[in-house]
Amino acid sequence: MSHTFSIGIGGAAGQGVATPGDIFAKIFSRRGLHLNAYNAYQSIIRGGHTFLTIRTGVDPVTNMGDTLDLLIPLNQDTMDRHLTLLGPGGACIYNADAIKPGEHAAGVQLCPLPVSTLADITRNKVAQNTLAIGAALSMMGIGFQSLEDVIREQFGKKAAAVADENIAVARAGYDYATQNFRAFSTPLPMTDNKYAVLSGNTALAMGGAAAGCKFYCAYPMSPSTGVLHWMAANGRKAGIMVRQVEDEIGVVNMVIGAAQAGVRAMCATSGGGFALMSEALGLSAMAEIPIVVIDCQRAGPSTGVPTKTEQGDLWQMLGAAFGDYPRVIAAPLDIGDCFTLMHEVFNVTDKFQVPGLVLCDLLLSEGRLSVDPKLLDFAPPIDRGAMITSPNGHGDGSYKRYLITESGVSPRAIPGVPGYTHVVASDEHDEDGVLISDMYTNAGKRRAMMEKRMRKEQGIADAIAPPRLQGPPDADVTLIGWGSTQGVIEEARAQLAAQGISANQLQIRWLVPLHGEAIVGQLRNAKRTIIVENNYSGQFARYLRSETSFVADGHIRKYDGEPFMPHHIVEAVRDQLAGDTTLSVPAHEIMV
Repeated sequence: MSHTFSIGIGGAAGQGVATPGDIFAKIFSRRGLHLNAYNAYQSIIRGGHTFLTIRTGVDPVTNMGDTLDLLIPLNQDTMDRHLTLLGPGGACIYNADAIKPGEHAAGVQLCPLPVSTLADITRNKVAQNTLAIGAALSMMGIGFQSLEDVIREQFGKKAAAVADENIAVARAGYDYATQNFRAFSTPLPMTDNKYAVLSGNTALAMGGAAAGCKFYCAYPMSPSTGVLHWMAANGRKAGIMVRQVEDEIGVVNMVIGAAQAGVRAMCATSGGGFALMSEALGLSAMAEIPIVVIDCQRAGPSTGVPTKTEQGDLWQMLGAAFGDYPRVIAAPLDIGDCFTLMHEVFNVTDKFQVPGLVLCDLLLSEGRLSVDPKLLDFAPPIDRGAMITSPNGHGDGSYKRYLITESGVSPRAIPGVPGYTHVVASDEHDEDGVLISDMYTNAGKRRAMMEKRMRKEQGIADAIAPPRLQGPPDADVTLIGWGSTQGVIEEARAQLAAQGISANQLQIRWLVPLHGEAIVGQLRNAKRTIIVENNYSGQFARYLRSETSFVADGHIRKYDGEPFMPHHIVEAVRDQLAGDTTLSVPAHEIMV
C-alpha cells in the first residue's frame, strides 16, 4: 500500500468527536482520496471515552492501520491513552489551556493551541474542536476554502451567523498553525477521482433496495439500527414499505408474511434480536417462504458490550431454529460488499425458497469506507425463481404448492392467483400443503418431503462461487479468514512480505453452504495454515473442522471488542512461525 495518512480524534461522549470526523471525511473524499473510518465508543450517552480513527490515501484503505500521523485529543484522558499511537513525524494538536502532554512525547511534534486566546469559549462550547480542524488542515497543506465550504454545509439549516462564527474560529486555528507549527513533510495529495462514502448499514439498506426489496421492518438494536434509519428516510422514495415493530418476534413474522404475499422482504438485527427470530426461521424453511435477515454482530453474550465488534454469532446462525433445513449464510467482506452481496442473497433465497442470513458485524455496520460510485450505479439482475404471478392453467385445482421435484424447488404461486389455491402452515405436509401428522401411514411422505427440501442444498452450492486463494501459491503461510477480516489480513500480508515472509489468503464469504472440498483442496498443499477471527473460541475453525475434518496449524483470535490492526496479525504470525500455535491478541492501544 502507498503512503496513507491517519488521524485519531478522541474525547468523552458528548464532546463532539463525530463532527470533526465528518468534516475530515468530506474533505478527503472531495480531494479524490480513499478513506476508512472507525469509531470506538462506549454504550454511555455522556462521559464514556470515544476514539475515532480516519485513514486516507490515494490507494484503497481497507482498515484503520497501526499508527497515527495526527492525534487530536479533546481531553486529558485521550492524550494519556493514545499519544503512543503516533508514529515518526506525527503531531498532536491539543487545547493548551486544559490538556498537558504525557511523558511519551519523544519524537512527536506537540502543537498546543491557546484556545481561550483564539476563541470565545463562553460562546462556542466546541471551539477547541473547530480550532483543531483548522490547524490540522493547515499542517496537511489543504486550502482553507475547502473547510469553509464544508462548515457552511454543516450549518446550512441554521442562521448564517452561526456558520460565520465557526468559520472565523476555524480560520483562527488555521492561521495560528501556519505561523507556529511545522507542516507535515508530505502535503495531502489530490486526485480527480470521485468516491461515495458509506457505512456498512447504509450499504446493506441500499443493496436491499437495489435488489428489489419492497418490505422492511425492524426493532432498533445497535449496531443494526442504521439500516432502519436509511430505510425510514428513503423507503417512500424507493417504493419500500417500512415499519418499526414492537419486538423481533413480530419483525420476522411480518417479514415472512410480506414474503408470502409475493414481495421481497428483509429485516436487520443483532445477536440478541436474532435469538428471538430463530423459531420463525424454521417456519420460513418449512413453508418455503424466502426471507432475508441481517445480523450485525456485536460482542456478547447477552447484552454483552453492545457498542463493540465481534465475529461471535456464527454458531448461533448455524443452529438457528431446530430440525434440518436448507438455508444460506453469507458474510460481506467489506462495506462495498455489503451492497453487492444483498442482491446475490436475495436471488439465491428466491430461487431456492429458503431463508437467507447475512452475517455482518459492527466493524462494517458502523464503519465508513470510500466506494467507487460505479459499484452502486447498476441494475442488478433480479431472479425470482419459479414464481407464478398470473393464471396459466391449473383451473381444475390440481396445483401442488410443494410438488416434489428433482431440484427440491416447487413452483411458488402468489396467493390470490386464480387456479392456484394452496395451504401453507408450519406443520409437515404433503405436496398439496395438507398436514400429515399420522406417521404410521405417512412416514414415506415425511421422508420424501424432507429429502425434497434438503435437495436444495446442492443447487445452492452450485449457484454460489467457492473462495479463491489470494496471493502467491507457494507462500510460507496461508491466512484463513471470513467476512470483515479481509482487508486487515491483506495489509498484514503486505507487511509480512516486506519482512521476508510470503503469505497468501483464503477469505470465506459464503458460509452455508460451505464449499468444503474446494477449501480443503486449496489448503492441502499449504506450508502452514493459520485461521484469523474475532472471537474467543475459534468458531469458524470449529465449523471448518466439523464439515471437512481440516485442522489448521495455528489460530489468531481477538475478542476484546475491537477489530484487528495489521500488526496484531503480523506479530502473531511471526510468533507462530517461531513455535506458538494459538495467540489471542490484546488491543490495549485502542481499548476504550
